Amino acid sequence: MALTVADIVALPVVQRGEPEVLCEKGFDGLVRWVHVSDLDDLSGLLSGGELVLTTGPALWRHPRRYLSGLAAAGAIGVIVELGETGAPPSPIGDIAAELSLALVVLHRVIRFVEVTELVHRSIVAEQYEQVVFARSTHEIFTDLSMRRATPTEIVDAASGLLHAPVVLEDLAHQAVAVSAAGRPVAELLRDWERRSRLHATDADATQEWLVRPVGHTGEEWGRLIALSTATSASSTLVIERAAQALAMLRMAEKSRIDLEHQAQAGLIDDVLRERIRTEDEAAARAFALGLRPAAQYLSATVRAGDWPADTDPVAAQRRSTRLLDAVARAVKASGHTGLFSLRSPGEIGMVLALQPAPDRQAETVLNALGNALRRATRQACDTVPVALGVAGPTQEIIEAIRRIGESAHVAEVAVAMPEGSRSFFRIADVRLRGLLTLLRGDPRVQRFAEAELRELIVHDLKSGDGSLDVLRGYLELAGNKSALAARLHLSRPTLYAKLARIERILNVDLADGESATSLHVALLVLEAQAAPADFH
Repeated sequence: MALTVADIVALPVVQRGEPEVLCEKGFDGLVRWVHVSDLDDLSGLLSGGELVLTTGPALWRHPRRYLSGLAAAGAIGVIVELGETGAPPSPIGDIAAELSLALVVLHRVIRFVEVTELVHRSIVAEQYEQVVFARSTHEIFTDLSMRRATPTEIVDAASGLLHAPVVLEDLAHQAVAVSAAGRPVAELLRDWERRSRLHATDADATQEWLVRPVGHTGEEWGRLIALSTATSASSTLVIERAAQALAMLRMAEKSRIDLEHQAQAGLIDDVLRERIRTEDEAAARAFALGLRPAAQYLSATVRAGDWPADTDPVAAQRRSTRLLDAVARAVKASGHTGLFSLRSPGEIGMVLALQPAPDRQAETVLNALGNALRRATRQACDTVPVALGVAGPTQEIIEAIRRIGESAHVAEVAVAMPEGSRSFFRIADVRLRGLLTLLRGDPRVQRFAEAELRELIVHDLKSGDGSLDVLRGYLELAGNKSALAARLHLSRPTLYAKLARIERILNVDLADGESATSLHVALLVLEAQAAPADFH
């Protein structure tokens, strides 16, 4: 470990010399080396930070000149062995104080070699530890850079090496990655933007932060901040190597995904993988990333249809990034805030904090947002059709993130359905018909529908009497024959005869609930197959 002058004076070997402190200035300074010499002039032998051990002949002859020479050469202090020479010249303590030079006299003879061995062994061990630490730090961040680790992984590594919280923020002072080092994240990020802005202007001098810009000079895109960390060679090394790794990652990302979007996707992923399990932590991270606090949060997914299967991964990533940017811009332009994540090619998952106008209902707000998203995404992605699926609102951000999967299912079904006037879809809007539309290309579903209705289809083709329409009306009206007769403009006896004929052809009992359900599903499958080709 590094030793101060006070540490060396406290060593047993020095204490045996009965030390008398004549000047304590510089006692807290770290000693870089110990130099033993009785020469009158050491200016050519010192390079700064040394503690000089001497028997003092030069000091006795010319106290001011000797001490001034040591101070000018950068020495941190002097230990003088008096031995049999008696008391030191009286003014030397005052001279040392003027020069801010630590000065100790020993009234008994000691072995200077023991002092140098102890101190140098400690200094060399400290230097060796620093070399090992530097090499380990270099290897850690080189490995992270080589495998293109995420910003969160790089921040975690820096925090682990420093044993302190580390935050990566963008130029808007939003915390895009955080490693709390065991502290509550909610506490760490509370009022983060204000605290960071104050610290950046030196208005908040009470916080001990080690800060490094991230990015090339003049093109910085963020700041890396280690909290509760004293500046030292080791801490500076870690924070600088972490900043370099982040800058290299940014350069290596051909897709140019915005840092904020990466961080938001990381938060969503952390919740879904249960790395974040408390609402306080999720909310703190979300608010630091720009989500506005709200009474309710809405899970939503934008799904693009007819998404091309690019063989070029860079082109595919750029296309997805354009979709992500278009969705985020449309949400913000509509006055809302959100967390956004590219879940798969052509699919953007979101948690939204909607900002309804006082005179507008939630349905109207969602309609306006759906239309805005449709316009923005089509413009950005070559008129690709899109669908907005939403799940039920919730008061917790962590639950809203978990419901993204539900909204993704709705969006996937909705984009496969014939495009209509709806600008957004809930689960109630897709239900069984939407699910069958999604599955209509599955051969097993097709075989099921054919097996259920083949005989009736063949009968209609031969006779042309529209038995399928009769069956469809019967099932849609839940077996209400009076209503069906009125819809088809048929007399009851005629309708009863048609229904009896359908039962004979299909060999079923239409009054049986399971049979009716099976036939209804088969008809919905046929309708889905008759719809325009899907967008996948």
